[in-house]
Amino acid sequence: MLHPEIKSQPRARDPELALGEALALAQALPGLDVVEGRVVRLPKALPGMLFGSGKVEELRALIEEAGIELVLIDGPVTPVQQRNLERAWKVKLLDRTGLILEIFADRARTREGVLQVELAALSYQRTRLVRAWTHLERQRGGLGFVGGPGETQIEADRRTIDTQMVRLRRQLSKTVKTRELHRAARRKVPFPVVALVGYTNAGKSTLFNRLTGADVMAKDMLFATLDPTMRAVTLPTGKDVILSDTVGFISDLPTQLIAAFRATLEEVLEADLIVHVRDIAHPETEEQARNVRTILADLGVDETRAQIELWNKADLLDEAQQAGFAERAAVQEGVYLTSAMTGQGLETLYGAMTALLDDSRSQDELHLPHSAGRARAWLYEQGVVEEETMQADGSVLRVNWTDRQKQAFRGLKG
Repeated sequence: MLHPEIKSQPRARDPELALGEALALAQALPGLDVVEGRVVRLPKALPGMLFGSGKVEELRALIEEAGIELVLIDGPVTPVQQRNLERAWKVKLLDRTGLILEIFADRARTREGVLQVELAALSYQRTRLVRAWTHLERQRGGLGFVGGPGETQIEADRRTIDTQMVRLRRQLSKTVKTRELHRAARRKVPFPVVALVGYTNAGKSTLFNRLTGADVMAKDMLFATLDPTMRAVTLPTGKDVILSDTVGFISDLPTQLIAAFRATLEEVLEADLIVHVRDIAHPETEEQARNVRTILADLGVDETRAQIELWNKADLLDEAQQAGFAERAAVQEGVYLTSAMTGQGLETLYGAMTALLDDSRSQDELHLPHSAGRARAWLYEQGVVEEETMQADGSVLRVNWTDRQKQAFRGLKG
């Protein structure tokens, strides 16, 4: 794994920390044996091979000596640079986008997730079509309307990819309709939706497992969750909610990947409460938090949406650090210091979630005919019936319920 630090570009992150994140990315891909990672300092990025000729030769010797078959570069690599470096080093090369795509392809489980990965991969592959020849002799014959004389193989490949992308978009549009039906069904459920968001590897899935008992993958691994997982759960306070675990955000995620996975993150837009889970023990926790807030804003999440900031992984802090962060959290509204691993501070979190989601109630009088047995049973299941009077044509119920329960009851009747 090589992390290029280019002196001519503004230094946004500590290069060693950036390399550490890149190595964690590589280790998230099964079958990869990561041999070495190093920061490579460059005066500037060269258009032909990224690195200077001397550095290319130095790295070639190291690659050959270690028997390396795949080189990962933590950053963007142009198609021309990729082709030239693969020729010089006689290995396969992946840049940051290519590596993330490989991880997405390995982790995606739902039909929509798989389609999104394929679409993003084709978009990426289309930019990788590099003319490996210097003349126009490689042509395809045939009728003009299917690509006659003069069409190069690269143009034919590009058209094939475009056709596949159109097909995938059609399939995705069908899954979007299916997902909207699922969302419409969930709106009839009188439970608020809580979305867990955060930088990748912040501990969202561990928290999700603690809350739900669900067998969701929760490893110390970047991008452990790619498809949204939703579960109905009763908080220890007695509050019923639908909990959604979402894909982790990461810095420098290419535009086409954000667009491809926007649908996966649409659950966040539907959420009544967003819980921003932060790895407070990470040295770049502030930068990670800014990255998450930026993506949430890009998704269209407005500042009025109810949010909680969870400073997770308190168990990785020493006593002095814990005391300092606890003091800071105490004076900030909606901020809680916790550990999803040990359970520290979660009782306070549950209380805060319940308070934010506890809707105001109103009283109504309902007239139900005898035939409305299912609706009557539902009202009793919700615990909203205060009094019932039987009449010849049915019953009159006095209920004390939330606006969400009222809307769900109307959907039930409909």
